[in-house]
Amino acid sequence: MSIEGKTAPDFTLPRDGGGELTLSSLRPSKVVLYFYPKDDTGGCTKEALGFTEVKAAFEAAGAVVVGISKDTATKHDKFIAKHELDVILVSDAESDVCETYGTWVEKQMYGKKYFGIERATFLIDGQGKVIREWRKVKVPGHVDEVLAAVQDT
Repeated sequence: MSIEGKTAPDFTLPRDGGGELTLSSLRPSKVVLYFYPKDDTGGCTKEALGFTEVKAAFEAAGAVVVGISKDTATKHDKFIAKHELDVILVSDAESDVCETYGTWVEKQMYGKKYFGIERATFLIDGQGKVIREWRKVKVPGHVDEVLAAVQDT
């Protein structure tokens, strides 16, 4: 299910540090919205650290980076503190936003089927339109690819 070219579905969710984040409130900034399976796991930590390392470059290109998973805001706070992360993390505990963006999918591990978050990233322009999406993301090289796309817009 591609949403590229469409208006990004808006949401308001609990965020790290308390309070809530509404996607549309970030306009006119571009937004890099990345979905990831779970705080403090190998790939998810590498991805969050990668976005943190080049945060200044994203900001210079006019973009805000927001990560989203089913973890609670409290768990996000611990994840941020443990790894000194500097990205916004929001909690989609009910997976409603994940379903809206098509990232809540059936997965399979060791022959067992289950539902979980597919690693995916969406680049949203300053008017709220999805101008690029990456599905089934592999972490190595991904942050650099997203940064290059942001800098090209």
